[in-house]
Amino acid sequence: MPPGRRASWFLLAFGVWSWFIWTTFARNLWGNGSGLAFDDAGEPTAYFWVHLLLAVTSLLLGTAVGLIGLRGVRAWRAAAGAGAGRSGQDAGRGDVAAPGTGSRT
Repeated sequence: MPPGRRASWFLLAFGVWSWFIWTTFARNLWGNGSGLAFDDAGEPTAYFWVHLLLAVTSLLLGTAVGLIGLRGVRAWRAAAGAGAGRSGQDAGRGDVAAPGTGSRT
């Protein structure tokens, strides 16, 4: 069962936001010139590795959450499209087309 419509949009927005924030963070981390991310020899420090792991983990979780939201939004749109396709005559009679057949049962 998909999450509610609002929850689906929220999850999708959270996934997009995660990608925006964490790619910006990783780009800034990579270009860090303060001495925290790279030592004097240009080698990555523990600070760099911990924060890179944090960014990658957050990107993966943001992607998973965003995909759940995307599936929910698609499910709600498909359900709304299927409900809008029925005419007023068919709605009250109980005559509905069998899924995938186009014929009435």
